[in-house]
Amino acid sequence: MGFLPNLLVGRHGRAAAFFLLYLTEGIPQGFATGMVATHLRRLGVGPAEIGATLGLIMLPWAFKWAYGPLIDVLGLGRIGRHGRRRGWILLTQSMMVLTLLVLPLLELPAQLGLFGALLLVHNLFGAMQDVAVDGLACNSLKENERAFASGLMFAGQHMGMLVGGSGALFLSAWLGFQPLALFIALAIALVTWLVVLPMREDEATAAQAPAEPRASAIASAGREIRRFAIEAFGAFLGSRRAFGGLLFGLLPIAAMSLSLSLQSMLAVDLGLSNQDVAWLGTASALLTAISCVLGGLLSDRIDRRRALAVYIVLISLPVLYLASALQQHGWLMPSSGKQAAAGLIQAFWIATLAYHLANGLIYGARAALFMDVTRPAVAATQFAVFMALTNLSIAYSSVWQGIAVEQWGYPKTLLVDALFGLSSIVFLPMMGRQLAGDGEALAGRRARQLALVLGLLCWAWLPFHHYGAQLGAGQKIGQLLFSVIFVAAALFLLAAGALLARRALALAALALLLMHGRQQIEALAGGPLLLDLVPLAGGLLLLLLARQRWSALEPAAPISSQPIEAVPA
Repeated sequence: MGFLPNLLVGRHGRAAAFFLLYLTEGIPQGFATGMVATHLRRLGVGPAEIGATLGLIMLPWAFKWAYGPLIDVLGLGRIGRHGRRRGWILLTQSMMVLTLLVLPLLELPAQLGLFGALLLVHNLFGAMQDVAVDGLACNSLKENERAFASGLMFAGQHMGMLVGGSGALFLSAWLGFQPLALFIALAIALVTWLVVLPMREDEATAAQAPAEPRASAIASAGREIRRFAIEAFGAFLGSRRAFGGLLFGLLPIAAMSLSLSLQSMLAVDLGLSNQDVAWLGTASALLTAISCVLGGLLSDRIDRRRALAVYIVLISLPVLYLASALQQHGWLMPSSGKQAAAGLIQAFWIATLAYHLANGLIYGARAALFMDVTRPAVAATQFAVFMALTNLSIAYSSVWQGIAVEQWGYPKTLLVDALFGLSSIVFLPMMGRQLAGDGEALAGRRARQLALVLGLLCWAWLPFHHYGAQLGAGQKIGQLLFSVIFVAAALFLLAAGALLARRALALAALALLLMHGRQQIEALAGGPLLLDLVPLAGGLLLLLLARQRWSALEPAAPISSQPIEAVPA
């Protein structure tokens, strides 16, 4: 590969390299949320099944924080000989290509489960590639070129989503659906061949850790994850504004329905062709890119929390407008195969474009607000968790909206989404200036309060498990809510176990995570009893932690009035 340039050598080459690397992340994301959702709906797959599939696909992005220690510690032998992170990028992008090459062999919708599993694995490698690229960017970019390169990286991601979504929809008229996965794989393979293979990290950044047995490397990665958990635990509980940011990130940032699979499914049900959906996606992406810049500029000149509150209210308006238009035209339940009235299709276009214009405003200000409440001493750790929480909110929103569309119809789902999206405003006041005396004592109090709430929520599973059928249509959404509760409780127990050096807490956390397979567990002998015992035991441990003194929590360091330097998320 000596005839291809190493783009890491020069300023412009580095900018181009990271633009293209982020392009490879965006292409499969656009393919999944745009092309796949549209195609599955045309095949008659229900909204709940589509939402669950896409929510599962997004899940690996919520655990990006766990991949960093593995990438930092584990070497890859000859693959990593020109740089550890370059080796991981080469490996992960190669696996992304391989998983895509298998997709055309599957029959949809008959093999939807296997199709979703392959896309899950693909996104797992995609999330790991993202972490490796971010690490390479932090080490390779000079201080005076990071902001420009960060802008190009996010631009590359949006361009990739445009190519994988709208681009694939345009091509589907000539290629059909099956060959499109090969098109996506080819695009990633070209970037791997032209950019990653000839890449050589600088000697200072490519220096590898001393050779050590793989078991020792895995142990080192485990120690890094434990350190991460302790730092994150202290950072989020150590100040009121960081704790507010934790709750703000866990909720949907705003109304999300017109940026997820619901938009693609509704477009199909209204009778839009793939070409129409592609043009709509292209216009939406361009509006989002423009308003991203505008939102960032505005939020730098006015109070960021007030700006975000206004943006969150604004983005609910087109969602409410579309819900009203659907109600007026009697378009309530999902029903593909009939053509909607011209007035309703026009309302759909107006609502979608207005939504993406407002969505860009939020995107431009959200990351800056998270940086404002991040403690500089643990910036990378804390910011990574903020970004992971936003990905988790995207995943569970995709799932609940798919369920709600089947149970309640489009107008009610849009109404609930608009109102639920406004709930995040409640936590914006907590993300103001650091209060005097907000240190160790209050950190311990927050830990006790959070443990108490999570413990009681785990125990609430018992009546739901036995009497949830009486909720009717709400039972499936209740199941999703408890899935989120079990994840939150497990993460709390993992962090507390690392901080207090108690392995029993880690085991309880693992058991709570396994509750995601409760349908399979219930089918086993003694499964129903086990489904009661795990939340009961986990809740008991959390309630005991609510009485813990938490003396190990360090006082929160004063938060600098200067924003931390933006690095790729």
